Amino acid sequence: MSDTLIYHNPRCSKSRQTLQLLQERGIEPEVREYLKQPLSTDELKQLLSLLNIAPRALLRTTEADYQEAGLENQTISDAAIIEAMARYPKLIERPIVVHQGQARIGRPPEQVLEIF
Repeated sequence: MSDTLIYHNPRCSKSRQTLQLLQERGIEPEVREYLKQPLSTDELKQLLSLLNIAPRALLRTTEADYQEAGLENQTISDAAIIEAMARYPKLIERPIVVHQGQARIGRPPEQVLEIF
């Protein structure tokens, strides 16, 4: 089992680029396709802690689910945002790489190299 994990969407070019970047450096991460294996609210809370960001900063605001869940309302609580991301995993920014207790969003892909 790898000590590196990537939350991956194979349909996303940035996610594919980030995975390739890691592999080119000899890093074979565990791949979790989070659209097939959605994160629980507890997993999301832990991930947000590792990223050291607020839940809203992890949202993809251009997704239809963003509007459907009413997340444009800036008064929605962090807990409600986390619940929405658990329910609609497309809302989660991608890719995210976790390595030895640290995490980075791969936008741009090279940003994940900061944790290695």
